[in-house]
Amino acid sequence: MGRKSLKEGQQKKIIQAFYDIARIEGIENVSFGKIAKELDMHQSLVVHYFSNKDEMLLGLIDFILTGYQNVYEPQDEYQDPLSKLKAVLENIFSRKWNSYVDDSIFYNCFALIFRNEKIRDHFRDLHVLLRKWLEKLIQNCIDQKLIITQDAEEAADIIFVISDGAYYYLSMIADQDLYNKHLERYKREAFKVLGFSS
Repeated sequence: MGRKSLKEGQQKKIIQAFYDIARIEGIENVSFGKIAKELDMHQSLVVHYFSNKDEMLLGLIDFILTGYQNVYEPQDEYQDPLSKLKAVLENIFSRKWNSYVDDSIFYNCFALIFRNEKIRDHFRDLHVLLRKWLEKLIQNCIDQKLIITQDAEEAADIIFVISDGAYYYLSMIADQDLYNKHLERYKREAFKVLGFSS
């Protein structure tokens, strides 16, 4: 095993510990000492892989992206592009997001974009990449004349605006029936962007 893969493996462990602690205590309360204790390693080893908390936050955003990637990779059972696109939309407008990344972590990171330009740029890159993944799926359906939408980039952007706004608002709704009612409404609107019903 090479040095690079060892480094990546250790970094992943550290980021996972950062995530686990932040989920319980909040990002602002995570320290190198707490991470080292969680992993039963010396604090200097954590510093070896991440020289400061900002570097660790950038790693956390990459961790979020890796989790969200699962939303865009439905099982291989979907051979045709339209079924795959519909499955991805169902994933986007479901609680699957929460199973990959805790909302409190996502919004904690989001709040930091107003104070840290590097985190803002990295967070924006995450959003651009998510849109590009969806855009590619939409474009594939357009190319095969499976949907009437003609602008994949615009459609992906609008769907994400609906999704982002939906989850921001839904995070404040405790009543499950009301939550589901709103989520179905937003999902219908997203499907309409592509010219078909959910």
